[in-house]
Parts: sequence; C-alpha cells; structure tokens
Amino acid sequence: MRNDQQATIALVYCRISSEAQARKGDGLRSQETRCREYCSYKGVDVERVFYDRAISGKLIDRPGIKELIQFLKRSKVPQDYVVVFDDISRLARDIRAYLDLRDAIFDTGAQMDSPNMDFRQDSDGRYFEGMQALNAEHARRKIAETSKNRMWARLTGGYWCFAAPLGYKFEKHPSHGNLLVRNEPIASIIQVALEGFATGRFETQAEVKRYLESEPDFVGWKKGRTVRYEDVVRLLTRHIYSGTIEYPAWNISLRKGHHEGLISLENFERIQQRIKEGARVPARKDINAEFPLRGFITCGDCNNPMTSCFSKSKTGTKHPYYMCFTKTCDSYRKSIKRDALEGEFETLLKQMKPSGTLFNYLRIIFKREWELRLASLNDLKKTLRRDILKLDKQIDNLMDKIVDAESNTAITAYERRIARLEKDKLIKAEKLENGTTPQRTFEEMFELALTFLANPWKLWASTRLEDKRTVLKLAFDAPLAYCRKQGLRTPKTTIPFNILGDINMGKCKMAERKGFEPSRRFLAYALSRGAPSTTRPPLRRRGYGKRCRRSRRFIQD
Repeated sequence: MRNDQQATIALVYCRISSEAQARKGDGLRSQETRCREYCSYKGVDVERVFYDRAISGKLIDRPGIKELIQFLKRSKVPQDYVVVFDDISRLARDIRAYLDLRDAIFDTGAQMDSPNMDFRQDSDGRYFEGMQALNAEHARRKIAETSKNRMWARLTGGYWCFAAPLGYKFEKHPSHGNLLVRNEPIASIIQVALEGFATGRFETQAEVKRYLESEPDFVGWKKGRTVRYEDVVRLLTRHIYSGTIEYPAWNISLRKGHHEGLISLENFERIQQRIKEGARVPARKDINAEFPLRGFITCGDCNNPMTSCFSKSKTGTKHPYYMCFTKTCDSYRKSIKRDALEGEFETLLKQMKPSGTLFNYLRIIFKREWELRLASLNDLKKTLRRDILKLDKQIDNLMDKIVDAESNTAITAYERRIARLEKDKLIKAEKLENGTTPQRTFEEMFELALTFLANPWKLWASTRLEDKRTVLKLAFDAPLAYCRKQGLRTPKTTIPFNILGDINMGKCKMAERKGFEPSRRFLAYALSRGAPSTTRPPLRRRGYGKRCRRSRRFIQD
C-alpha cells in the first residue's frame, strides 16, 4: 500500500487464464484465500471479490476488471479502498495493459497492494514494479512460444492438438497421449452426411442440411438452433474428417493423422470437387414429408413439375392436392387428390418387385462378381505399390529442382506440384492399406442393396423424407409424368430395374439352336452351283425331275 494514506476497505481481484485451470485446479479460490489472509494481516476488511474466468492477462477489456473500476468510480470515498491481488501477473501479463490498468485504478483515488510486493511511488518502487510487469509479460510470451513449439511438433507428427472438432473427442492413449476418437452418435451422423454427399445420395448441400436437421442427436448440441449453411460447409471442407492433418497457418502440409477418419481421403476429394462444381442450392421449404413427390411428378400435358398445396373446405378441413401452375397448360389449376396420385405411385413401386427365383439368380451373379473382384486384389496391390514408387521418384526429382532453382516463382510452382503429388500419394497409400481388403463380408455389403432391389416399396413406406427421396433417385432415371385422365405414364427406371423388369416381364427369349432364319434353303438356291447372286438363277427344263429328286434326298440326309 502507499504510505501517504492507509486504506480501510479492500477489493479483491482474482483471474485465471483458461477453463482447464478452473476444471483441474482451484486457482480462483486459492487466490481469494491468500488475499483474504493478507488483508486480515493488514487489518483491512474485504468488502467484495471480483473474478475473471478464462481470460488472458494481455487483455484490458475484461468483465471483472471493468466492473471493479466502475465500482470505484461510483464510490463516494474511493480513497478508502485498496485493490488487492495475489500477484502482479494476475492483474496483467502485458506491460502496456498493466500500466493502463494501474493508471485507471490510481485515477479513481484507490490504492493497489499485493502479498508479493510493496507498491511505492518513489523511483525505486516504480522501477521494481515495472520490472515485475515486464517479467510477467516475458513469462507469458515464453509460455506461448513453448506451447506453440510443442503443438507444432504434435501437428508434424500427425496429432491434432487444438479443440476437438464436432464428432470427435480427446481420450488418453497409452502410446499416443491425447488422441482424437469418435464421439458417438454425432460421429456416425456426420459420416453418413459426408459419404452421402460424396456418393451423390445428397445431391446438394441443402439436402445435407435437411438431413442434419432431421437428426435430434445432432441438433441437440446446438440448443435448438437450426443448422446453418456455414455449419455444412465447415463439415464438408475439414481435412480432419478424412483422417489427415493440415494447418497452413503454421506451414503444416497435408499428412496422415493417427486418428480414425470418418471418410476416406478419396471421398473427401470427391466432396471438394462437387463443391467446386457448385452443388449448392437453397433449401426449399415446400419439399416436406406431406408432399414427398413434389418436384418429381410432372404434368402430362406440359411436362412441367407439379406443385402442391392444401385446400380448405367450408368446414375448415384441409385437403391435400397436386396441381399444375403453368398458365398455358390445359391442366392449369386442375386439382389432383394427393391420395389418388400417391396411391398409383405406390402401386407402381409394388409392381417393380421381381420374382423370388429371379432375385436368387441376381444374388448369384453378384456373388460371382464379388469373387472375381477378390481374385483381382493382388494385381491391384501391385499396381498401387508401383504407383507409389513412381510418385516418390517424382517428388525427389522436384526436390532436386528446388535446390537448384534461383527464381522464387519456380520454387513456389515446384512446392505446389509437390503438395499435389503428396496428396495423390496419400490417397494411393490409403487405398493400399484399406481398399485392397474387404471391410465386410458379401452379405453385409450387398444386403441393403439387394433388399432395396427386392422391394423398393419398403423403403418408401418409411416416415423419413430422406428415405423417400432416395427411392426416387435410385429407382427412376427421370421425373415421372402424370396425366389427369390416364394416370401415371410409363416410368424411366434405372438400369438395375430395367434389367429386372425386362427379364421379369418376358421381353426376351432364348434363341433356337438353328437360329431365327429358315432352316431350309429355297429349292432354286439348293440346285444352283454358281456363285451367290442377288438374282434368282433360271430353272432348266431338261432333267428337272431327276435333279429335284436328287436334291430332296440331299436335304433329307
């Protein structure tokens, strides 16, 4: 305290710089206890305690310190107060921040005190006070520098050391330390969204957004907030979900991580390519579970997509309808009952079910193809190893060129080329490690596909809108036209259903052993011994009967 006047009331200030200190330690309480004991030793009563939790000491704009200064400014006798803190580093860890806070407190008329040092106004006191503040700033910078170096080393080794991304959490591993592991069920939800967008199940980012919003476990962590497009883009563009590490801000190039990826690097590159192609449209609110065929059913008269709406009767009951809103169409605003249209569509889906015998043949075909693919895995491994060696040679050649290059432009171009080759190498190495051995058995891999081909109506009967839209994408190759008088037009189904439909409906037959052409040649051609001609050779009268008998015996033999 200053020696010119003795304060009688104390205000205690405590600060910790991270949430980890609050969870693992008891920093705030220990600081408060030490300050209270010091005030009791000095004979000063503590009126109030101010806290700042998880705030850096280099900042001035802190809730606790601002509240303390405002309290002193509103006080009628601020000269009776003294601000007590455990150490000068608790007040600030930056020399400029410390000097500004010191002046702000002294300008109110209050005093400052600490168990670690005596605040005096003479030259020696100000010198030692400034040195303590400089030491606090140096310690902060040294800690930050050491932490950054350690984090850089962890990133270089393939370990993520920042906050765990959505879908992951940190767990202690005996060999790897803090390691990212899947945080279920959010990890599985994100995995379905990423793989669905990579394979085309979700054609746009709007469909990914709708899928994430339909999962209660995913939306729950957002406390009822809707999923934004920024959230979708962040999920689709983070390398960490592919099991790799990249941090350009610290010159950390793309490398294999030690955590388990939610998708493969190859699928991640497919996602980036689809984003570049512009696979993003705004989410339409009118596509919902009440009208699942909206946007897929077209008008049979004008071939434009039908819209849908509810019509309210005189009794107040709402009735769902599909209709065409093209003004030049003959069916303009002619209502079609939803139950009638969707009933015909469900009947169509039920008719697309193949027979049991045909389905067994299809399973046998898939099984044989599966066995052929397994037999070719050894050749695939050899090809991947050869490609990896080739990429290594190309990278070595480019490294030699960088050493000999004198132009910064050339060096930058070589570095970009090396980065692309390294990415290709990671993709091939991932295929060699995971893609050359089946992760599941044949029954597990094809059970869902075969079940869908056996009866697509079962998936359509689901209450999820995503399942219904999936049926439309997998079963039909083009939108389905509907005529008010004739009903549904002939659908254009996808290749699997085309094959099954043709075989099931008897559109093909086995060729006979002798072919479709006539089994007997014309008599004149049989008798003629000349070269084939487009004109029929003339018949001779002389010896005609004898030759005919001879030709008949020849044909019968």
